[in-house]
Amino acid sequence: MAAEYTIAAVAAPVAVVGLELAVLRTGLLRTVRYWVTVAISLAFMVPVDGWLTRPDATVVHYAEEQISGLRAPWHIPVEDYGFGLALITLTLLLWQRQRGRTPAEGEARDG
Repeated sequence: MAAEYTIAAVAAPVAVVGLELAVLRTGLLRTVRYWVTVAISLAFMVPVDGWLTRPDATVVHYAEEQISGLRAPWHIPVEDYGFGLALITLTLLLWQRQRGRTPAEGEARDG
């Protein structure tokens, strides 16, 4: 059986980056603010996701045949990072696009 969750977890961030490069063209991925946001999000995601997937009292269960089996740190399926990155990035890209300006323009006006 195919590891559908793993395939989707790889495809999601690739699709979001492709959308940025081919359609949205906000320039967000080239900003330090974006990468700091990703780091902060991961800093919160790891303890929460680690708690939800802990082996002694699992809250979120994964079908083992649908994932790669790689888990880090603790018991977090690596696929969760792909989905997290895709969701954060897509939200920020659409927000930036809706505002109608590039991140560099926003920094000049906001800063």
